[in-house]
Parts: sequence; C-alpha cells; structure tokens
Amino acid sequence: MAYITDYKYYENNGTKPTDANWGSYQYVSLADIVNNFMLMYVGNDKLVNDLNRYQVLFHAKRAIQELNYDALKEIKILELDIGNDIRFILPQDYVNYVRISLFKDNTLFPLTENIQTNWSGAYLQDNNNKILFDQEGNVLKPENSGIDLARLDGKLKSLYLNEDSPYNNCEGWCIDGNWYFEYGVGQRYGLNTETANSNPTFSINKRGGVINFSSGMKGEKCILEYVSDGMESGADGNVNVNKLFEEYVYAYIKYAILNSRLGIQEYIVRRAQKDKSSLLRNAKIRLSNIHPSRLLMNLRGQAKWIK
Repeated sequence: MAYITDYKYYENNGTKPTDANWGSYQYVSLADIVNNFMLMYVGNDKLVNDLNRYQVLFHAKRAIQELNYDALKEIKILELDIGNDIRFILPQDYVNYVRISLFKDNTLFPLTENIQTNWSGAYLQDNNNKILFDQEGNVLKPENSGIDLARLDGKLKSLYLNEDSPYNNCEGWCIDGNWYFEYGVGQRYGLNTETANSNPTFSINKRGGVINFSSGMKGEKCILEYVSDGMESGADGNVNVNKLFEEYVYAYIKYAILNSRLGIQEYIVRRAQKDKSSLLRNAKIRLSNIHPSRLLMNLRGQAKWIK
C-alpha cells in the first residue's frame, strides 16, 4: 500500500473507524499486485507477453485463495448468541472452521464435533408411507424432521457425556466431585475417550449453511474461529495479502499463465513451477514465527514431572 502519515495510521485522519489502517503495512493490495505484475513481468522482451489485465487479476485471486486455505493462517473470529433453534448460521465468507467454543463464565470451552447425526431432512408421507407431492410435482417437506424436533426439545440422547447423556437427570451419588449411578457403577470402564466430553457438541450442515448444536447450547454464547478465502465477499478493493507472500503470488501468476499457453517449452513451465514451490516454502518458514522464547517454553515443559 502507499505510505501514509502517522496521523492517518493511528487516527485515520480523524474519521471513523479510527482503526482502519492499523497493521496495514504488513499487506499489499490486490490492485498493487496486478499493477506490479503488468509493469515488471509483462512485455515484448519478457517471458510473458500479450496479456490482458483480467487474466492477471483472475490468477492473482486464485493464488490468494490457495494461500488462505492452508498457508496464511489468518483466522477470523465471530461471536453469536444461540437461540431456541440451537444453531449458528455460518458467516458469508466461511470456508472451514478452526475451532468452535462455548463462552461461559468468562471461560472458553472447546466443543467437540458430534460423530452422530443430530439433524436431517424429511419428506411428508401418508398413512401408507408414500411420499406426498404438491401440484407441481415437488416433494412436500415438514419444517423439522423427527431428529431435529428431538434435538430442539432436548430429548435426543447422545453417546457423549454431556447434558444429552443417558445419565442426565438420574439419581446418583456425588463422592469427591465424581457422580456414581446405581446402574452405572463400573459400566464406564473402557470408556471411549473420543466421546468422553461433558461439553455440548456440534455438527455442521455445510449444504444448509448452519452449525447444529446439542440442547446444552440453547441461550449460550458461541465463538466460531474460521478461515475464509480472502476474497472479502467480492470487494476487490479490500483484498490483500501478506507481504511475505508477495513474491509467491507473482510466481503463481507466471506459472499459471505459462502452463495454460500452447507452444511453451516444458522446461520453462517446470522452472516456473519450481520457483513457485520454493517461494511458497520460504514464505511459510518466515511466517512460522519460531521464536527462541517459544522454543524455550517447550523445552521447559519437557521437564515437568508426570504423576
């Protein structure tokens, strides 16, 4: 981005939001990447010639998308209250989740993904179990399926040790903070640790664009940490990339263009591919932030006594 004054950086020239430029020097905009590539890599005396700007823009976006999936690790965080429908509508720019947590008593409790199905679609059927259709031949569907109603009513049982466990609301004894049940004594021996989680659980309906929770999340706060594709909902003016990956983006564009053209010698394409791969590795190493203080913390942790 262009250089700005300190006043504009810290106060945005007195206009809101005042934090609009904080940390902006770390990034280079999509427009600058396209302009720089057209200026320095395209020409009659260059390897890439006779190129339109929209082609560079397309490949630059693809490079940024690939980076956001697994290399940049720039996580977005969103907090929402969970209502009576016990679900969380996925953000518009959601691609994949990193962590989903319950925020309660000023503490974050990481939630576990439910390996069981807790939601389903359904078709309306008559008394003979035949599917019903409307006048246009479309299948009639209820508002909620049977499993959805059970989850919303808190009646859906779960193999997890949470509020939906078969042991919930059963009489028992609490000894030294541990609960024991008359019919459950000794029956948890060999418990599957994968499901030994007392917190609520979730299941993501990607097609429906929602996260469905177990009944314990009703009325609670949910924190979603997720990654996007970096396209900022189609606003090209807001798309940028960390400067550590700038050279990689140029190499990606060059390789993608050469690889899609006829008559380019194979060794030239391979060289461009190697340049792209090596620049990606270098950028990942730079962004890994392996500081001596963090290594020292890990080494100190190895000296902990295991009781």
